[in-house]
Order: sequence, then C-alpha cells, then structure tokens
Amino acid sequence: MECVAMVTEAALWLLIVVFFIVLPAMFGVSLGVSGVYIQVLVRILQWATVRIQRGRQEQPEHTGGSMEEEMEQLRLSRRPEAGDFSLSDAIYFCQKGLESIVEDQVTQRFSSEELASWNLLTRTNQNFQYISLRLTIFWVLGVFVRYGVLLPLRVALAVIGLSWLVLGTTVVGFLPESSVKNWLSELVHLTCYRICARGLSATIHYHNKENRPQKGGICVANHTTPIDVVILANDGCYAMVGQIHRGLMGVIQRSMVRSCPHIWFERSEMKDRHAVTSRLRAHVSARTKLPILIFPEGTCVNNTSVLMFKKGSFEVRGTIHPVAIKYDPRFGDAFWNSTKYSMVSYLLRMMTSWAIVVNVWYLPPMTIQ
Repeated sequence: MECVAMVTEAALWLLIVVFFIVLPAMFGVSLGVSGVYIQVLVRILQWATVRIQRGRQEQPEHTGGSMEEEMEQLRLSRRPEAGDFSLSDAIYFCQKGLESIVEDQVTQRFSSEELASWNLLTRTNQNFQYISLRLTIFWVLGVFVRYGVLLPLRVALAVIGLSWLVLGTTVVGFLPESSVKNWLSELVHLTCYRICARGLSATIHYHNKENRPQKGGICVANHTTPIDVVILANDGCYAMVGQIHRGLMGVIQRSMVRSCPHIWFERSEMKDRHAVTSRLRAHVSARTKLPILIFPEGTCVNNTSVLMFKKGSFEVRGTIHPVAIKYDPRFGDAFWNSTKYSMVSYLLRMMTSWAIVVNVWYLPPMTIQ
C-alpha cells in the first residue's frame, strides 16, 4: 500500500509539473507565478538590506589606515636598536606592488561580482558583517526552500527539457530535407530551451526585438555562463558553434545536428583558423540557415565588463547582430568560473540560487565597411 501511495503521489506531482509548468513553457505562456515570486524576493532582499544597514550602524566603524600609518605601525613593532630604516621595509612595498599586479582590471573580471548587500545565498560575502536573529531564520528557511523545493523541481524540468531535445531532434532528423523539417526542428529547439529556462526560474526581458538576429547572419554576444545559450534561444533559434564532446554532451550534440545545421568541430580542427572560417562562411552564405551564435570573448567574464573580441567571427564578412546580456546579481551569481567550479557543481549552484533575472538588448545589425 505504501508503494502504491508513493507512486500515486509521484504521478500527481509529475502531472502538476507537466500541466502547470512544462506545457505553458512550450507555448511561451506565463501564468504570472514567476513575476509574483520575483516581487516577493525583491521585498525580502530589501528588508534584509535594511536590517544589515541597521546592524552596521550599531557597530563601531573601522577604517583602514594609509600606507604611512601602516609603515609607522611596522616601525613601532621593531626593536629600538633597529633604527629608522631597515632593509625589510622594502618587503612592504613589494607586497603592495604584487597586490596591485594581481588585482589588475583584467584579473578582476574573472572573479565574482561583489554585491552591495547580502542576498541570503551565502554567509561569506565580504560586505556582510552583521547577522540578526531574524535574518538567520530567513536564511535557514531559504536553504530549505532552495534545496528542498526548488532544486528537485528544477532538476525534473531540466531532465524533461533535455530528454525532449534528444528525442525530438532525433525523430525530426529522419525526415527528408524540407521547410517542414526546418520548422519542426526550430519548434523542438525552442520548446526545449523554454523548459530549461523554467528549470532555472529564469525571468528574461528582451529589448528592441526589431533588431533580432536574422537568418544568414552572425549573432555575437558577451559571455558570462553556458546558460547564455538558453537565455538567447528562448526568443529564437540559433546554429551553435563548438567543439565535439563525448559522453552525455556528445549524445545531445549528435541528436541536435541531425535536425539542424549546427557547426561542431574536432579539437584538431579548432586550431585550424582557416578551416573554421571557411565553414562559417559556407553557413552564412546560405541565407535560409539559422543565424550563427558566437561568443567572441572566447571565455566567460563576470558580467561587469567585456574582454577584447577575437576577430575570427568578423572575418566571415556576414551581417553582425550584436547582443548585450546583463544578469541581475541580486538573485544569483550567473558567472561560471571554470577554474573554480566544474560544470556539475556550477549547475548545482544555479539550480539552488533564487532565480536567474536577465535583460537582453538586441543592438542594430552591422556590416563591415
């Protein structure tokens, strides 16, 4: 009897997920739940900010001294017979110089953006010094909601979305080349990415939709996270460019390329710049093919600035459609620091964050002069 009850509850839960989340996502319909959820989060975070500010005002303010004051403290700590000068004084200036080199503008782009206040996701924020009892209670409740409620739901949605992508693209791949096949392929990709976006509690605001990338063009965007693909593909389909992988990612890539002309390269081909350029040029020359999605920075940056673009994607001489993506860091850190987190641990962080709130700006198309 207990097994039957568990199976019934699981079936009922899956039915609710499919009818109230998956199906509306597939048709691009919102029931308004995510909007209410974001508004509640904003109010809670605003209240937490006020509580933190009150706590800081009650604590004595501590300000760091100048370099002269720090040197004076070092000299006072020495023995009197050491005199006014010591060769070890140079070590202090070497330390400051190395800190300036390590913390230059480029290096800071590969570390997570510091928040002005605590977003109830971690207890180690550098700007967070005071914890009140009520804040601690809210933090504990937040951990339960994020890991006990949101995480299982989001994992289920991700599994449904990826399964639909593999199954749908595989079936469409058996159809003969025609406009119907292209339409079905775009439909499968679009619905899959929309389900995955719901799995991340993504709230996406698109601006200047009249500038959306068109077929036969190249879409270039700043790169913060692998989720950028999901964010952009919610509003239109793209041909992806990337290296061939093994394992689960390889299965997904092989199923996708059956129904849509994505451009996958072997590792040896990626080093051959001319081979990559020629394949991109051949794709762009066919005006009926989906726009190519490229991240010309070549790596993920923390969404506070943009690195210099690599010029390969601009040598194809197609129409360039620039896109700017900006994440709201209050609800979760979307930046993927690949040197610190593996893909699995990063996705776990994303699925246990409050939400993904992002603005996407389509900029006017450009051609080389």
